[in-house]
Amino acid sequence: MASSLLKSSGIVSVMTLLSRVLGFVRDVMLAVAFGAGGGMDAFLIALKIPNFGRRMFAEGAFSQAFVPVFTETKTKQSHEEVRDLVSVVMGTLGGVLSVVTLIGCLGAPLLLYVFAPGFSASADPVKHQLGTEMLRWTFPYLMFISLTAMCGGVLNSYGRFAIPAFTPVLLNVCLIASAFIDANSVRVLAYAVFVAGIVQFLFQLPQMRKLDLLPRPRWAWRDSRVRRILALMIPVMIGSSVSQISLLVDSAIASLMGDGPVSWLYFADRLMEFPLGIFSIAVGTVILPALAVQHAKNSTGDFSRILDWGLRTMLVIGVPAMLGLILLAGPLVTTLFGYGKFTDRDVEMSTYALWAYAPAFMGFSLVKVLIPGFYARQETRIPVRYGVIALISGSVLSVSLYGLSLIYHWEAAHAGLALATSFSACVNSTLLYRRLRADSIYLPAPDWRKFWLRLFVASAAMVAVTVLLNAPLADWLALSTKLRVIKLLEVVSAAGLVYFGVLIAMGMRLNDFRRH
Repeated sequence: MASSLLKSSGIVSVMTLLSRVLGFVRDVMLAVAFGAGGGMDAFLIALKIPNFGRRMFAEGAFSQAFVPVFTETKTKQSHEEVRDLVSVVMGTLGGVLSVVTLIGCLGAPLLLYVFAPGFSASADPVKHQLGTEMLRWTFPYLMFISLTAMCGGVLNSYGRFAIPAFTPVLLNVCLIASAFIDANSVRVLAYAVFVAGIVQFLFQLPQMRKLDLLPRPRWAWRDSRVRRILALMIPVMIGSSVSQISLLVDSAIASLMGDGPVSWLYFADRLMEFPLGIFSIAVGTVILPALAVQHAKNSTGDFSRILDWGLRTMLVIGVPAMLGLILLAGPLVTTLFGYGKFTDRDVEMSTYALWAYAPAFMGFSLVKVLIPGFYARQETRIPVRYGVIALISGSVLSVSLYGLSLIYHWEAAHAGLALATSFSACVNSTLLYRRLRADSIYLPAPDWRKFWLRLFVASAAMVAVTVLLNAPLADWLALSTKLRVIKLLEVVSAAGLVYFGVLIAMGMRLNDFRRH
């Protein structure tokens, strides 16, 4: 079982790595072509609003609610019932999203004001007009990507992880291609997002056909299965979306800080989400269907062992990734984005943001593993309560730090917003873990002390090597592009070899994770 999960996680990770690499190519092009000015700020807000809905609704609430119900139907009922479920859910989901899309496009000026008050017509007419226009092109992406997420959930439940994991590559391809069409207008990026939504949805359909699950959508609002999914979705929309709401709060406050902070936070967030997307989301993706199956079989022992496997896998990869983001924040930003219109000041400000975002990576990663332990059992109220607590605590800290920045005139005030996001993520993961333990849903294996010792020693050795080989930010900025890449690869490779070498020397093996 664990060996199969490891293989599935590897497939998702490889495909996601391809997407993230192309995402970095995309972001480098955006940084070089448009820098961190007002036009880029406006596009990023226009992209963040449908992305917020995508992560909260499509990848968050809908996926977490749909997969357990779909898996139960697949396990206990006939193939005809499974195909009928896909048809009624897609028909109902598509109908609702069509209305939401229409409202979103008509209400684009209001949405822009809510999510970026600094871009209002009175505060900045140019950003307001540009942002509104682009939002009307990007908002339909929510509808198409939600339908894509539904197809991806079906394919994942049948163990076909490669196609759903590869699909995000298409968004990056469309955005990169748009830069070659018209590199002088930021509006072309919004058009590319619209096209990408359609392409990603169509890309899933051949695989659905191979499974004999190509849907014939029909409206079925009163269907008991649809109502059941809806009942699970509503609280999950809050509980699984704390990170996104927190990031949008950051963007809203950052929009009040003038030109630059929205973009600085975006580029830092992209670096933080790189390992999150490759490893954390991959593990969370594969364990949810597995946990749902064990719950349907009433196999509590295997349920707990899957959670244990997920936590160990996440910590082995996540702890060095978090430390790397902190220690190499400046070199990473410099090497990837420090060219063209992305100035030295932009590099410095983005570095501050990445320092503050790094702990959020670990918090979000643990949430990705822990929250399926509740949703696979169709328990949604507890994650919602903890999600709200974390969201409120993070938002209070964001507003407080913003207020202090106005008083003391902090140069890097935007970094306080990123720090509040990290605090919120860590609060959420801590509460989820404690509840799983308290309710005996998760019973750790007996050898965790040995695991922690190995992890600590390997991480300490990695930190020592990284500090020894690193250099001040000014030295990195003085290097050519080629030398930046070579030096960064040298530092990362040396740190990685030392980390995994120490783990192996202390007795940790890949088979340990297969056995778990």
